[in-house]
This record gives sequence, C-alpha cells and structure tokens, in this order.
Amino acid sequence: MNTQNDTPTIILIAGHWLGAWAWDDVLGHLDTDRSRTVAITLPGLDGTDPDRSSRTLDDQVAAITEVLARRDVSADHPAVIVAHSGANAPVALLLDRHPELVRRVVWVDSGPVAPGTVFAPDLPDDVDELPLPAFDVLAQQASLDGLSAEVLDRFRARAVPEPAPVLRQAVELTNDARAAVPTTLVCCSIPSAQVLDLARGGHPMFAEVAGLETVEVVDLPTGHWPMWSRASELAEVIRSAALTTRPNGRDRSDAGTRRVA
Repeated sequence: MNTQNDTPTIILIAGHWLGAWAWDDVLGHLDTDRSRTVAITLPGLDGTDPDRSSRTLDDQVAAITEVLARRDVSADHPAVIVAHSGANAPVALLLDRHPELVRRVVWVDSGPVAPGTVFAPDLPDDVDELPLPAFDVLAQQASLDGLSAEVLDRFRARAVPEPAPVLRQAVELTNDARAAVPTTLVCCSIPSAQVLDLARGGHPMFAEVAGLETVEVVDLPTGHWPMWSRASELAEVIRSAALTTRPNGRDRSDAGTRRVA
C-alpha cells in the first residue's frame, strides 16, 4: 500500500473476558499503518465500568459502529474487522446491519454465527456475569496449547467477567448481504479440513460458513488464543488479509487454503 487512502482501517476485537490489551503482542508485530489500526474493548469488558454487567450485544455492536464512524469508515472506505472467539456474535450482527462498512472479516479461531444463536441459553436467571473459569475447566472447552504459565497468569489477572445479557441474547440476522463480505477463516485449535467438513454437514457452529461467497482459509496450528501463542504469525495473516481485498470488494486472490508452519 502506497497511500493512506489504500490503507484499510483494521479493527481488532477479542473474545470473552478480554479487552483491547489482548492484542498488544500482535500490534507489536503488525506491519501496517498503525494510525489506522485499533484494538477495542467491547462494552461489558471494561473492568472500570460500574454498569458493565448489564451491557448487551446491541451495546457492543453500537460501540463497534461508533469506532468505525470515528475512523471515517464508509462504503467507499470499508474496514477490515478481526474477530476472535466470542466476538463472533457482535461482529455477526455488525455484518448483518452494516455489511457495506466491512471490506473483509477475519475470524480468528471463530466464525460467523447462525441466526437465532444464543451462547448460553441455559444460564441461570440469577447469574449476572460469567467469570473466567478455572483453567482445567476452560481447557475442556478450548485449547490452551502454546500458552506459558506467565501468559496464563496475565490472562487470569486481566480477565473481566462476561456480562450475562451478552450470553443470553439471541443473534437476530436478516440480511443475506452479510454472506457477500470477503472472509478469512484462521483455523487454530480445529484444523480447516475439519471445520469445512462440519460446515458442509450443517453443524450449527459452522453452518454459516457454507453460505459465504468468498472464503480464504488459513491453518495456524496452535491453541484458541493465537494472539499470545503465535502473535507474529497471526499478525502476518492479518496483514495479508487486509491487503487481499480491494476497497470495492473485489478479491485479489482465489479462495483457498494455506497453512502457516
């Protein structure tokens, strides 16, 4: 990219329990125009917010939209959205409501959610927030591969409980244009071959992938938090994805699968 107009805004959004700080290692390696790259903390994940436990998915989508507006993102200059893990719900809603504002979406060990998805439909009514589980429990749900004791200590110290309204709210999707947004799937804890098989088989976690129009699939073998376990490689994947799509949405590369060693 040779001009500022060619440089897309890149928005980095981490999953449950995490804020903008989760991307610090990636930002240190990301070879792009840093003035146009921002990591954000979603509403409900700011530990200083006294009302954080009442924040909703709608609040989170509104916050992302506000960041895009502040960055002068428009249909003529759309952004690249990088969504890790549980950020998939608010980002799926953003794609549904404002697909014209997204040049490419990069799902990091994640993917688009299906209409009507509720993350925790059985969460008891008296639960206001969901704290980060013990790591032996978390490891049964998501791979901790590649995370050192130091990283786990930082994760524990900085994690913020996830607001219950976010976990209970159904993701209502109505705009088929979301499937036309060029997509990069970064497959870490589950290999891409398995993800694509599950998508073709209609598995509810991956069914939306089968309907996407343009998909690049990248295998980055590691655990569920590659921003810590393989930060430099993830930064390169993000940089490459940001350069892949022209501002008018035409893809410069054929959809396919590649592996980062």
